[in-house]
Amino acid sequence: MRDIAKQVHADVTVKIQKDTNMTDLPGIVVTGGSGRMGQMLINAVQASDACALVGVLERTGHDWVGQDVGIAMGGAEIGVTVSDDAVTTFAKAQAVIDFTAPDATIGFAELAAQARAVHVIGTTGLTDGDIAKLDAAARHAVIVRAGNMSLGVNLLVQLTKKVAAALDEDFDIEIIEAHHHHKIDAPSGTALMLGEAAAQGRGVALKDVTDSGRDGVTGARVRGDIGFSAIRGGDIVGEHDVLFAAAGERIKLTHIATDRAIFARGALKAALWGQTQKPGSYSMLDVLGLNDE
Repeated sequence: MRDIAKQVHADVTVKIQKDTNMTDLPGIVVTGGSGRMGQMLINAVQASDACALVGVLERTGHDWVGQDVGIAMGGAEIGVTVSDDAVTTFAKAQAVIDFTAPDATIGFAELAAQARAVHVIGTTGLTDGDIAKLDAAARHAVIVRAGNMSLGVNLLVQLTKKVAAALDEDFDIEIIEAHHHHKIDAPSGTALMLGEAAAQGRGVALKDVTDSGRDGVTGARVRGDIGFSAIRGGDIVGEHDVLFAAAGERIKLTHIATDRAIFARGALKAALWGQTQKPGSYSMLDVLGLNDE
């Protein structure tokens, strides 16, 4: 998606005007449409009677660009042509659903803010600098960002925070995550969400207690640290365990995803929820009414 990101940055000064000839249903644009999540998102939007697919983006030079997305996906024509022109495509959107890469996502955030479109972000691997740029864009439009869009995972986040708050540092915390062998970042965005929840429960900053990438003679575990372990293999959709381990007992909270459609459904729920919200930065806990802060 780097080519799209370059185009986005080159065009951020372009004034975007909404297309007044669109359907009354919220118009959804899916970025990175050819990817596994992109296709899942396209199918979810097409199956919904609460919104309409108005655009699909791919990088310049991709085989899908210029094709009807239905045909590109191996089905029937649906009347939406895949584009590499983010500016024109965003002009049609009331919401953009984006599971791409950090560079592209930052550029998309600038355009979504100009278009006053809800920007739903499932992209992982974002740095603190990236998040600061997203927060700046959120001053002008709604951004919903989450490392995981599923209801079950967001419930797990809340449970992790509550259990961490209830247990002292006699309980070591380990977060174990497993994903397919194509995943390029670790720990996963979901694992980091869980780590943040555990740290919040204990009243500490995650960056001060993170223990990851163990190899060789590492020495004894530091009391109070939150550990991360990543497994990559096969076609694992996503598995996350939060382990609280003390002398003589262990507590394990687990979520297992078997179908990526749960993430697509959550992202679509966020895009529709965002239509009635004020500009700002939100999470799936806000969307699901689970945020107790």
